[in-house]
Amino acid sequence: MHILVVNGSPKGKDSITLQTVNYLQVRYPGHTFEVLHAGQRIKALERDFAPALDAIEKADLLLFSYPVYTFIAPSQLHRFIELLKEAKPDLSGKYATQLTTSKHFYDVTAHRYIRDNCQDLGLRYIHGLSADMDDLLQEKGQKEACAFFDYVCHCVRMEHYEPFPAPLPEPARKPVEVPQPKAARGGDVVIVTDLADDDTQLAAMIDRFRAVLPIRTRVVNLRAFPFRGGCLGCFNCAATGKCIYTDGFDSFLREEIQATQAIVYAFTIKDHSMGALFKLYDDRQFCNGHRTVTMGMPMAYLISGDYSRQFNLQMIIEGRAQVGGNFLAGVATDEQDPNAEIDRMADALTYAIDHQYVPPQNFYGVGGMKIFRDLIWQMQGMMKADHRFYKAHGQYDFPQKKPGRMLAMYAVGALMSNPKLKAKAGSKMTEGMLMPYKKLLAKAKKGEING
Repeated sequence: MHILVVNGSPKGKDSITLQTVNYLQVRYPGHTFEVLHAGQRIKALERDFAPALDAIEKADLLLFSYPVYTFIAPSQLHRFIELLKEAKPDLSGKYATQLTTSKHFYDVTAHRYIRDNCQDLGLRYIHGLSADMDDLLQEKGQKEACAFFDYVCHCVRMEHYEPFPAPLPEPARKPVEVPQPKAARGGDVVIVTDLADDDTQLAAMIDRFRAVLPIRTRVVNLRAFPFRGGCLGCFNCAATGKCIYTDGFDSFLREEIQATQAIVYAFTIKDHSMGALFKLYDDRQFCNGHRTVTMGMPMAYLISGDYSRQFNLQMIIEGRAQVGGNFLAGVATDEQDPNAEIDRMADALTYAIDHQYVPPQNFYGVGGMKIFRDLIWQMQGMMKADHRFYKAHGQYDFPQKKPGRMLAMYAVGALMSNPKLKAKAGSKMTEGMLMPYKKLLAKAKKGEING
């Protein structure tokens, strides 16, 4: 096969992910590998996309190679997909798959994003490989890379690929009414958007939200910020939190967006996501490293488009809030009844601000933070700002630091494995587990607990 490797890493040939591709190229000399450094050359491709189309035309298989950045692919690869869709090439009959490296933090949402867009383009998609960034250095990882490529070759030979989803109609956007604004009290809620001049629907949603929210708001349009580029993955910010770019984004983020009571994101769905500009904004927040600097702050979303059908985007939005320790006050869309949804969201956001409501994390948040916890602990020598933050906020909650509970579980395990002791204990085991809860309820009834 002639394989076009669409390298989405901004590091180009120095990409860690690309080294797995290089390994496959050495192991499978019968195939031709051509690399398009889409992430590194995205500005040039914006000016002239013809070289990319020429390379795609010659390819039998498109292999998207990239590191996972902030739940999805790097913003540069987002932009490449936007340009590819705008060009509208005929890709029918061509195959596509993907290869990523990460610490497995929401790699599933990144893979789903690429899969959905490949199928939009008419590509025959084959399940990809999600590897740890160090896997290739181990024999197990080398075998897994080869097994993945063998599987891809088999699927192409047999013409096997994931079935295309049924075509969906265009989302029906309902009209939005903008009432007279309420008298807004003091406060500061920032609305972050990528509002285009001709996006009247999203503009109306923002206007209604501002009119019904009884708290002062302001709008930050990302299109007005002079971004010099997307995150380079250079880790220049790891020790100090200072971005290598000189466009002032790190100060802008901390002073204009994060120093507020709540953040509302407003966008129109594009390519199964929030669009390349919003992804650039997300990636550049890596100047905060893996620090949950806005935890406790409520967030909400105004979304124009078919959000109810975008299950991957739903996971990303909930996952972002959960990992960040934020209360997701709501997602208001324009699919059915935008007026009522926006009003409900505004009320929920007001309640969260007034009562400082922060519910506990679910699996998305707990699981995601455990990955970060282990990562920062291992890399504390380089990620010094993250390490200081995690220590200060008690986020190094390693289970092995609870010897008392472990000893208690050994005792319970010994009891459960002994048939005589187990029979003798009978229902007392359950009674013992319930005892501290009964004591708590008794205190509550006596009014001895406040909260």
